[in-house]
Amino acid sequence: MTKIENEAQYEWAVARVEELLPLVNDETPETDPNYIELVLLSNLVADYSDEHYSLGQPSLIDIIKLRMYEMGLTQAALAKLIGVSPSRICDFLSGKSEPTIKVGREISRKLNIDPAIVLGV
Repeated sequence: MTKIENEAQYEWAVARVEELLPLVNDETPETDPNYIELVLLSNLVADYSDEHYSLGQPSLIDIIKLRMYEMGLTQAALAKLIGVSPSRICDFLSGKSEPTIKVGREISRKLNIDPAIVLGV
């Protein structure tokens, strides 16, 4: 098997991985058949999971909304905090416009969001 192609194969592989886990530990040699099978099946399960169950990266809007919630900020309070009008915050959160570099820098600093996320890289 080079790839898990359907849900039935995926469920079988997950069950088999669970059977193999107690048989392999840190001292198990890499040449042990159980170790080899566990590594191969784990990689296949991971690939299938990434392809079919991946949640993807959250958007900047999602992250700003989460941070606002965590910090107890309203849109007006966020606007004041980063030095823009409340209508600009509304535009950012609705996706109508994106922050400028200067505003992005303030969002990153004041909300403690990774600059790479703010810049979309």
